[in-house]
Amino acid sequence: MRVVIAGGHGKIAQLMHRELAGRGDTAVGLIRNPHHAAALTAAGAHPVVADLEHTGVDELTGHLADADAVVFAAGAGPGSGAARKDTVDRGAAVLLADAAQAAGVRRYLLVSSMGVEDAPAPGTDEVWAAYLWAKKAAEDDLTARDLDWTVLRPGRLTDDPPTGRITLDRHVGRGAVTRADVARVLVALLYAPASAGATLELVDGETPIADAVHAVTTG
Repeated sequence: MRVVIAGGHGKIAQLMHRELAGRGDTAVGLIRNPHHAAALTAAGAHPVVADLEHTGVDELTGHLADADAVVFAAGAGPGSGAARKDTVDRGAAVLLADAAQAAGVRRYLLVSSMGVEDAPAPGTDEVWAAYLWAKKAAEDDLTARDLDWTVLRPGRLTDDPPTGRITLDRHVGRGAVTRADVARVLVALLYAPASAGATLELVDGETPIADAVHAVTTG
């Protein structure tokens, strides 16, 4: 399987690169900064420099040639303002979907966030509210398309060691989840075509990843 991951230098993406490479798959990481290429190569991925805030759909479509799936794991990141939440967390996700359709790549996994369905409470930080809005707008755009999409909404992300045990369902209680387990779930979903059309929430739990993915795709 050839998988193109937007946000290729991010923590979740680099963990995915290693998971995919370990399975014998080909991981391609889209990165904005060419200085990050060495880190992707070390993780077993093929780096491609493509700044999704300044790349056109035709160029990006070319980068998706022969891909079996795309994963949007990009984000404006901490320290960015409300404007970049829109251009990255929404705009880049939309651009990737446009390119996927143009390239004939049907499988699209979107990393979103828990809480996007809830209106920000009064007094919510402006940048955090913009982030939630951007993630929900990206979801709405993707789920309206004729693609084999899956939306994954992780809880609060941690850098703790993976447990391999999760809670995964359409709706789960608030909680945390390790980035390593998020990466493993994303790879498992790539191998679970029946997860297409599902929006899933993810936190730490007691169910092995393979069993949890099987349950949401057969239940």
